[in-house]
This record gives sequence, structure tokens and C-alpha cells, in this order.
Amino acid sequence: MIQVSNLTKDYGARRAVDGLNFEARQGEITGFLGPNGAGKTTTMRILTGYMPPTDGTATVAGFDIVKESLEVRKRVGYLPETVPLYTEMTVFSYLKFMADLRHLPDVDNVVSETLDMVGLLDRADGFIGNLSKGMRQRVGLAQALLHRPEVLILDEPTIGLDPAQIIEVRNLIREIGRERTVLLSTHILSEAQQICDRILIINKGKIVAEDTPENLQASLAGAQRVQIILRGQADKAVEEISGLAGVQNVILQGEDRLEFQYDIQNDIRPNVVRAVIKAKLDMLEMRTASLSLEDIFLQLTKDDSAESEE
Repeated sequence: MIQVSNLTKDYGARRAVDGLNFEARQGEITGFLGPNGAGKTTTMRILTGYMPPTDGTATVAGFDIVKESLEVRKRVGYLPETVPLYTEMTVFSYLKFMADLRHLPDVDNVVSETLDMVGLLDRADGFIGNLSKGMRQRVGLAQALLHRPEVLILDEPTIGLDPAQIIEVRNLIREIGRERTVLLSTHILSEAQQICDRILIINKGKIVAEDTPENLQASLAGAQRVQIILRGQADKAVEEISGLAGVQNVILQGEDRLEFQYDIQNDIRPNVVRAVIKAKLDMLEMRTASLSLEDIFLQLTKDDSAESEE
């Protein structure tokens, strides 16, 4: 489990992480979303003992990240965005080397079991330099899992992978997340929806939203999106609908269709239908769809300057 309270990190005059408060529970995959420069990587580096915070506290698996940093490192598996691999080594020798660094007992069996866990047992004798990017990512996951950590922190684990490799790595993360605490950062919003139990959206060092993907879509959006298809004259329908109370953001999408939003607490669709009929227009279809996670993300982070993280 991860518990973070008022976590802050300054780089000189720039505040990269600004008073974060959140928790990630055991048996849960928590997605960490945000634009470049939002503070995701900095937060992960602090939680893994790579750097100290400027202020605030955090515990990982019950241990303080500053006062008990070595205990934290024993219980955390970390996969950074750029996986630290030695390409001239074989998969087995690299993992054996990493296991020796952690002073693990029965190293050969531990490495073999981990390779089996990530589906690389048949590649044990292959050189890392000859592996595909997806396979290298699996090797990175293997080194993070060698010591059977209670907490797994993954920074952009599927970046640069092809669609087949992404599916493989996602399935592996889902399997791992059943027993461990997993904190995962990603830029791929569909990925967060598919594999994360809970999502944190961070912007300019602050958490701006936190909930399950479903609840974020239902509650944070606060509006329902509706598309209307007509038999032509959609521009005339825009004029009629725009004047109705409760209708927001009416957009003409072509000669025969338009889109608008309304407050989910006040369903004004019957009024829209009556207005279209009164204008003697033929409505062929009306369909609704909740705002997507991508819509919510863009709305919450639209003012971000997209600076690169240090």
C-alpha cells in the first residue's frame, strides 16, 4: 500500500509536485495520468527512494520513504520509463546479477520462476540486445518482480511498443495487480480505462481528479453529450436548439447532424425534440454518450504548458 500526504518537490524556483495527497491500495492498479511536466515521474522517483521530497510524507508498504528508505526499496519493484538493461548480457545472467545485488537466496530458482511468470523462460539464454522492445520491457518487469515486491511502480510501461506487445504487457500487469499494489503512469487514456481500478489525474503538480474510470466519466463530466441526425437543414436546427434553456455547446457537424451537451441533472432532450418538430424538421436519430475519459483529461489539463519533467 502507498500513502502520500502533502508531498512536495521543488527544483529551484519551480515546484514540480505540489502538496499531493493520495493512496494506492493492495490488489489495486492505480493509474497516474497527466501531461508532460505534470509531476508523475518526479512523484514515482520520490516513492522509490531515488530522490527525497522537499516537504510532506509518504509511506510504502508501511515504511517511511525518508526515515526507512532501505526498507522501502526492499519492498518496491520499479520499472522506469527507460529500462536499465545491459544489452551484452543474456536474459538469465542479467536477472541473476540483479538478484545477487539484492542478496536473494536460491538465485537460480528465483530467476527461473520470474522468467516463467513474465513468459520469458524460453528466452533465458538469449542476449538482451537481440530482443524486441516488447521482450525487453518484459525483462524490465522481471527485474522489478525478482524479489516479489509488495508494491510495483511502473513508469510508462507500454511506451514505444507495438499493439501486440502492448496487449501482452497489459495482460501481465493485470495478473500482477491481483496480489500487489500497482502504481502505473501512462499517456494512453484507453489503457488506463482498460487496466486501472482507480485513476489519479495530475496537472501542474496537483491532483485535479481521483476516482474509478466509470465514476470519473459519470460525475466529473457533469454533462451528457448528444448527437442529432436530421434529414438535412441541421444549420436551422442549431438556431432552434441553441436558444433552449439547459442546452450547451451546440456544434454543427455537417448538413445533416449536430451535437450539443446538457446538464445530467436536468434532462432537456424532450424539449429539444419538440423544438425540432416545431421547426418542421425531420429528426432521424438522437443518440447520447457520456463524455470520454479523454474529454475529461483534456478539460482538466488544458492550461498545462507541456514542459518536460526534470
